[in-house]
Amino acid sequence: MHLPTAHTVLAVRSALVVGVLGLSTVLAACGSSSEDDSTPAASDSASAEAADASLTLVDPWIKATAEGEDMTAAFGTIVNDTDADITVVGASTEAAGVVELHEVVSDGSGGMLMQPKEGGFVVPAGGSHDLVAGGDHIMLMELSSALVSGDEVAVSLELEDGSTVDFTALVKPFTGADEEYAGGGHGGDESSEDHSDHEGHEGHGDHSGHEEHSDQ
Repeated sequence: MHLPTAHTVLAVRSALVVGVLGLSTVLAACGSSSEDDSTPAASDSASAEAADASLTLVDPWIKATAEGEDMTAAFGTIVNDTDADITVVGASTEAAGVVELHEVVSDGSGGMLMQPKEGGFVVPAGGSHDLVAGGDHIMLMELSSALVSGDEVAVSLELEDGSTVDFTALVKPFTGADEEYAGGGHGGDESSEDHSDHEGHEGHGDHSGHEEHSDQ
């Protein structure tokens, strides 16, 4: 019977140490991989939650302008599919130097005036908020150029929590939306065609001299 030599014992011990270290490295790597894999999942979840919190714009459009006009308005329906009210406090677009959230109110003498909407547009949880001619709308002022029917304009809504919602609005002809602005005149394009493909949109205020929409 041969007893193990000192060299043999040392070799065995070295092999055991190397094996343990190798196993530790593999386990550490597996642990690191697991942590790394969990990070994107958490990020994706956060992104999904952020996306779920966003508003959506249904049928956004902007009234076409004639050369020389420097004001127009954007309309559509803001939809909130979340379980909490969301407030729109502002908007912006490169097409206009000034963008305001407006409402239409009586001027006290039978006419209608536009004015900034105090507190912004509150879109109820699970509900919607209409932006229409004659009611709440997004006012574009100091236009950089005329907006021609068929143009597409990028607009960004600013929410109360500091986030934004971007959408693209199609420019369309529309006869109406000609009230006076409380901060200055707002002349409409009397020669514009009827906005026949937007059923339900009415002109701002009383426009008895304008043609009726062909689909109403």
